[in-house]
This record gives sequence, C-alpha cells and structure tokens, in this order.
Amino acid sequence: MGGKGVCVRVAHGRAAEPEHHRWKALLKAAGIREGRLHDARHTAGTVLLILGVPETVVDAIMGWEPDKSAGKRRRYQHLTGRVLKDTADKVGCLLWGAGEAPGGA
Repeated sequence: MGGKGVCVRVAHGRAAEPEHHRWKALLKAAGIREGRLHDARHTAGTVLLILGVPETVVDAIMGWEPDKSAGKRRRYQHLTGRVLKDTADKVGCLLWGAGEAPGGA
C-alpha cells in the first residue's frame, strides 16, 4: 500500500483531517502569519517559563511524563534575556536586599 490513497475515517464516517490543516485554518481565521503547530509548543513552553509557572504545572499543561519532563523542558523552554535578568534581580535582592547595590555604601 505504501500509504498512498489511504483514508482514515472518524466515527461519523468523514475523512479525518490532519491536525496541520486545522492549525493552518485557525491561523488564517485569526489573521496570524503561517507557522508550524510544533513551533507553538516551543512558544507555549517559553511563555510558561517567562510567567514563572511551577514545573509541575508546566508538565501537566504540556502533557509531559514526570520521568521525561526535565529533558522536555530543556528542549521546549528557551531562556530569554528577560528570564535571565529577572532571575539575576531576584538573586540580587536576596543577597543585598531591595534597592541596594553590591559593594555599595
């Protein structure tokens, strides 16, 4: 068969539409530039990181298994300058207090 001419049908007898077709239609209807559905997973993971969502909540939202979630977070969550700066600011506040500069008078 080689996969050519094969049609998968859903419960109602209609041909199943591949996910990417629904995704493309959704983007078009929303007036958003074309992009891959898979790219949206990277965006979602990174947005959750920026928002500071706890890892267990990220895992549940993204559908990641606990024993594989650390690797998935490394793959899908991209460190941004904002995340790094916010983290550095938090460490600074913890060490020197709010509004105090290191080594300052």
